[in-house]
Amino acid sequence: MAGAGPKAKGRVAMVWDESLAGYDLGPTHPLAPVRVELTVDLIRRTGLLGAMEAPRGLAGPLPGSDGFVDEVRPGSFDETELLRLHRPDFVDAVKRLSADLTAGADATYGLGPGDTPAFSGMHPASMLVCAASKEAARQVWEGEADHAFNPAGGLHHAMPDRAAGFCIYNDPAIAIDWLLEHGAERVAYLDVDVHHGDGVEVMFADDPRVLTISLHESGRFLFPGTGSSEDIGGSGAPGSAANLPLHPGTPGSIWLEAFDEVVEPLVRAFAPDILVTQLGCDTHVSDPLAHLALTVDDHAQIYRRVHQMAHEITEGRWIATGGGGYELVRVVPRTWTMAFAEMTGRPLPVETPMGWRELAYERTGVRPPDAFTEDPVNVSAQMVDRARQAAEESVAALRSLVLPHHGLRA
Repeated sequence: MAGAGPKAKGRVAMVWDESLAGYDLGPTHPLAPVRVELTVDLIRRTGLLGAMEAPRGLAGPLPGSDGFVDEVRPGSFDETELLRLHRPDFVDAVKRLSADLTAGADATYGLGPGDTPAFSGMHPASMLVCAASKEAARQVWEGEADHAFNPAGGLHHAMPDRAAGFCIYNDPAIAIDWLLEHGAERVAYLDVDVHHGDGVEVMFADDPRVLTISLHESGRFLFPGTGSSEDIGGSGAPGSAANLPLHPGTPGSIWLEAFDEVVEPLVRAFAPDILVTQLGCDTHVSDPLAHLALTVDDHAQIYRRVHQMAHEITEGRWIATGGGGYELVRVVPRTWTMAFAEMTGRPLPVETPMGWRELAYERTGVRPPDAFTEDPVNVSAQMVDRARQAAEESVAALRSLVLPHHGLRA
């Protein structure tokens, strides 16, 4: 692990700049920046920032912890770094349309009507998202923080040669690439978004130093149509990708069972230096663009498991990005605030702050929830049976096809 800095003794960082809201695909687009702005406001109002007492560590308080949680701004990021993963002709197309929308849409590069429309200023806005995820990586790798969170990040569908699925440049991949360039020998990437983390997988499919794990709704039913259990990485690194496709209607209990069956043992066997996660919360039962059936309480259980893995496997080194989530008021801010609370070890109040609820209603016209937790959802017995069967098939396939590459028995 050459290059890793000294331990940060309990410091946690949120990477944020108001300009990150400039990644705006349009007033009717589901990836509305208000969801991230409301997340940051909720984090601030719930007292998660600033000095804190003993963190709620899984093995007790960290010795000598300064327990400080703060906001940091994105650092530098230049086109040389961008071009390590994205093709020059694609970047040139983004820059051209960014400066002059009258140049017309360019479907060749995924920029046009549909999922990823071009918008004025999209190149600098996308660069800033990458800068924020790179800064999160730097904070943790150089020992300035144990954990770092970029709520505006998680643009995991962007490909080397094109934009896709609301994503122009792939900031989680940028963070991973930076880590590898600065001494990380093994990086585990865990993607819990409802959509397959295809872009990150593609960029590192032949790199045995990177393990990509994605739990998602099956591509038989949902964009991007990829991520089958048989997809286990490139010819240069078989076993470098692990995919757990799930059936529509999968509730949190089955999702978490699948996670427990294979994800923790796989990450432990891979023994990464650092854990990078994409925390898309569009797995929620109310998400308008997908069909799984998790609750925010299930999301909290996911974050608890990830936190535990980080402390037990990567000496606490954990980088998190946002991602998908299109229930803009009722889900995304609460869920990602719960993730950040897990990172800091601080408890959340039972009720969401009144000031935040007023702001959320003022900005969106939607009545936000009064509480952080919510009631379980009811899923039909038939749907549960289908979901369980599909999850068991995915787990069995991963056991057979991926685990042996990491010295684990099928």
